[in-house]
Amino acid sequence: MPGQIALFAATKRGCLFLKKLKRLVPDYHITVFSFREEPWEPPFFEEIRELTAEAGGSFFEAKHVGDQQFQEFWQNQKVELIFCVSWRYMVPSLVYQKATKGTYVFHDSMLPRYRGFSPTVWAVINGEQQTGVTLFEMADEVDAGDIIDQEEVSIGTDETIQPVIDRVTQTYLALLERNLFPLLGGTARKTPQDHAHATFVCKRLPEDNRIDWTAPARSSYNLIRAVTAPYPGAYTTLNDRTLRVWSAKLLDSVSRYEGVIPGRVVRFQQGEGATVLTGKGALLLQEVQFDGEERVCASRILNRLSCTLR
Repeated sequence: MPGQIALFAATKRGCLFLKKLKRLVPDYHITVFSFREEPWEPPFFEEIRELTAEAGGSFFEAKHVGDQQFQEFWQNQKVELIFCVSWRYMVPSLVYQKATKGTYVFHDSMLPRYRGFSPTVWAVINGEQQTGVTLFEMADEVDAGDIIDQEEVSIGTDETIQPVIDRVTQTYLALLERNLFPLLGGTARKTPQDHAHATFVCKRLPEDNRIDWTAPARSSYNLIRAVTAPYPGAYTTLNDRTLRVWSAKLLDSVSRYEGVIPGRVVRFQQGEGATVLTGKGALLLQEVQFDGEERVCASRILNRLSCTLR
């Protein structure tokens, strides 16, 4: 009789993971739990629902998988494995202990570093040159369970978030393929984390993407490339209007200013962009957008030396 695997999943990564899982174990019944995204997030909820139906699986909309409405499922269904992919909500022990062969989480970092929310975004913001993926067994403490497998993922110095996400996603799929059958067979090796080396990252909110022009240019540049598409973008204000910065260039050299106003435009060139001073150094803003309008070259908007971004 075919077994059953439960998948708690969201985002495009969840879609790709579900497809890969079904290809690896076509005879298994897959039960998927997913949730609707926040308004500022790319929507994949309906696609995950459709993919589940195509795979012949069962689908539940849920943020809290231990709610009363799901108690009958957990009491009556035999689930061998539970996987968590892009899952951001707590899973109670009464749920994760139901999986006869364990509950496992895919996390975007080389644990025990970067426990918590949005680790890939934080890695780019912090100027890291490497991140990674860790497959670990769920435990009571968040992101603290025994490690099954890990693999590093590089981050280019000037790379934006999307290609990093893509590589991380492919690493998820590689770790799934490498470890699925050892997990099902009970032969996977488990390595406890060294909690003394654990680091943590905060949950990010939309307002955290505001550019601080008093910070060094490198810091603002890292923020811009970390939260550009598919995320909502770093933003600033011009004359009390929200202006999103989708791309920028860190300038290697800039004229020496002894009178500096962070956020002030000091140069603009049609088709190239606008140079803006920061607390240390300057950025060339390339593509920007007022909310509700189209994306344009920054020089179309920041075309006066009196322009000051706040």
